[in-house]
Amino acid sequence: MDTSAPRDEPIRFNRARRKVYVYRFRHNGLKPFSRSAWGARAEVYDWDNLHAEACSIYGAMGSGGLIETVTLAVLEPGTYKVIDRFHFAHELQQGEMYWAMAQLFMQQGSQALPLFPRPPRDWNNEKIRFNLARRLAPKVHWPEAIDLESRSAPSMHD
Repeated sequence: MDTSAPRDEPIRFNRARRKVYVYRFRHNGLKPFSRSAWGARAEVYDWDNLHAEACSIYGAMGSGGLIETVTLAVLEPGTYKVIDRFHFAHELQQGEMYWAMAQLFMQQGSQALPLFPRPPRDWNNEKIRFNLARRLAPKVHWPEAIDLESRSAPSMHD
C-alpha cells in the first residue's frame, strides 16, 4: 500500500525578506494515536540556506519500483551540514522545473516568471465530490503572524 503526506503542503517564497515559508504535515509512526504527534506546523527558512536534492531509489511500491523525489535541504549557515529537509516535488523533471522557477523568482521577481493560463490551485476551495479523505482533511491554516510576514516586505522597524 502506498502512503504519502497530504498534497496540501504549500510553500511560500518571499523575495523581499529572502525567506521561505513551509506549511508541513507532521506525523509520528511510533505514536499513531497521539494527537500531539500529528498535525501541521509552519516553518520559516532563510533562502540562502536551501539546497535542492534529487533522489531516485527502487522500492517495493504498488505503482512500480522507481521512486523519484526532490527535497529541499536546509543547511547550517556557512556549511554543508543538513539540519532539516522537506518535500518539494514527486518527480525529478517536475522538481527541476519548480526549483528553476523558485530561483528565477528569488533572483529577478515575479515579472521573470512565465505567464500561466490558469491561476494556482487553492486546495482549501477545491470542489471535492467523491474523495472522502480530502473532503474530511483539515484546511490549510497559516498562523496569523507567519501569514502576514510571508505576504509582506520588511518595514523600516523590522
